[in-house]
Amino acid sequence: MIEALYNQRIKELAEAAHGAGKLDAPSGSALRDSPICGDRVRMEVVVADGRIAALAHEVRGCLLCRAAASVIGLHGNGLSAVESNALRDGVAAMLAGGDTPDGWAELAVFEPVRHHRSRHGCVLIPFEALAIAAAS
Repeated sequence: MIEALYNQRIKELAEAAHGAGKLDAPSGSALRDSPICGDRVRMEVVVADGRIAALAHEVRGCLLCRAAASVIGLHGNGLSAVESNALRDGVAAMLAGGDTPDGWAELAVFEPVRHHRSRHGCVLIPFEALAIAAAS
């Protein structure tokens, strides 16, 4: 069961850390952390014409949290604040047993997390930070 939860693709995404770093002049930023597990994510965005034109994240967290932030780094540019909120809600629904959000097939890698409710927050924290940063 642990092998499925921390599968090779999740390890690769976490190691790749797509989008990791800081932006010189973000127009929005959010810090989210979990007092339960210690995961901490800072997401920074530049919004232009109502859409994310650039993003970066700093993550101190578990493999799942780092992999989730990396997926955002791969696909988060171009989202609006409304789409960022919908994405966060879609990931939460997926973890509760729903479908993978449209256009985000890569998130299917987190399906084994469904059976570990205590780990849902690890995956959700980067998406929460993105939604807050995009709205600021």
